Amino acid sequence: MADRRTPEARPARGPVRPARHGRKVPRAVSVLAALLTVVTAAGVWAYRDLQGNIRSADVDGRIGDDRPPRMSPGSKNILVVGSDSRAGANAEYGRGHTTMHSDTLMVLHLAADREWATVVSFPRDSWVEVPACDRGDGTTSGPHHAKINEAFAIGGTGGEVARAAACAIKTVERNTGLRIDHFMSVDFQGFKGMVNALDGMTVCPTEAIRDERARLDIPAGCQTVRDEDALGYVRARYGVGDGSDLGRIGRQQEFLRALADRAQEKLTSPGAMYGLLESATKSLTTDEALAGIQPLYGLASRLKAIPPGRLTFVTVPNYPRSMDVPSDTANVVWQYPEAAELFTSLARDREVSEEAVAAAGENPLYAGTVRVRVLDGTGTPGLAEEVAGSLRRYGFTIAGTGTAPTAGVGAGTGAGTGTSVTHPAGLARQARALASRLPGAGVAESADAPEGLVTLTLGEGFGGTR
Repeated sequence: MADRRTPEARPARGPVRPARHGRKVPRAVSVLAALLTVVTAAGVWAYRDLQGNIRSADVDGRIGDDRPPRMSPGSKNILVVGSDSRAGANAEYGRGHTTMHSDTLMVLHLAADREWATVVSFPRDSWVEVPACDRGDGTTSGPHHAKINEAFAIGGTGGEVARAAACAIKTVERNTGLRIDHFMSVDFQGFKGMVNALDGMTVCPTEAIRDERARLDIPAGCQTVRDEDALGYVRARYGVGDGSDLGRIGRQQEFLRALADRAQEKLTSPGAMYGLLESATKSLTTDEALAGIQPLYGLASRLKAIPPGRLTFVTVPNYPRSMDVPSDTANVVWQYPEAAELFTSLARDREVSEEAVAAAGENPLYAGTVRVRVLDGTGTPGLAEEVAGSLRRYGFTIAGTGTAPTAGVGAGTGAGTGTSVTHPAGLARQARALASRLPGAGVAESADAPEGLVTLTLGEGFGGTR
């Protein structure tokens, strides 16, 4: 039986203020918890009405069989998408866009013992590998590198949420190794409806925000926003701060936390809460197992029961891709080996520290500074060059390719794959960064390793890059 839940609302914290750049705390799941907490008090008539609003999507048959294994039975990973579909009432946003877009993307990991949970936020400008996906218009996209939010758009070409979600799930699984069990998405119109049902939200920008793309033009200082201004505030990017997606993530997180707090304040107002729940449920689409008030309420209840301090919120450690590719000033790349260590911990259901993840992000190892030599120990023509090309797309500096001195040179060091990463003294972190992109690769220091180089030797069981 699937497990279902979402975070606890906190006491009111006053007006929304810009988040500190170094602390990015995704609170979208807090909103769901606050909304679902009041469902049981809404009455049978409201329950039946709201139950019919929630849409379900069958994604299981669209993801395929090439998926990460479940390394921790009992734990759950839920993909949460903030969708800005350009269909219907949303058509006025994003001129020139004809498909769905994911404005917010995160994974909620619920531990098998239900004693802790972690929410991982993915910057939408994350440069990742997007696998082949069914577009929903009779065509299939080819695997390529792009912003992570492009996956939802590719799958949603035909306007179907199930295919959009399936492509987003495949992309997250491909790049993290996490098995996704459920998904949920909320679109723009539902967000505006929730804010309006609460009579707007107070924001206090320290400078005027004028962002034509977000349809926002507001002065500095505290003010109440609703309708288009509320939506524009969380979408604004180019007219405030450093113009980065990371800055916008901070505003979204703080705004959503305040929204959850305001929802808690309105528990005694049936009219406001019904309007809030109606807007939320009408804009909510989930997989079939989560599609209902009862399963969603169960999810919220479990998360609200998690002990204080054990519901953590992290952002994948990352840095500007321009550090590896100077011409790319529009994207970020995940920081390795720290990103891989985060994903591995969650896949194995090991609790992570919010402070440790944040600290890891303060000292990035740029992939471009890692010089790699690729040697083929399998005898497969062109394999070393192919793998070198993949690693080059990840930002690594390729120092050369060749054939391993003896067949099977990496055997015994690669967890059954025969693939190994060797390094001289002082390059252990660089070697781990490379190995984290190669499932099953072993790492070892070698006195014979060339100075300044990390050597990848491909074994017979080599399973590709990640």
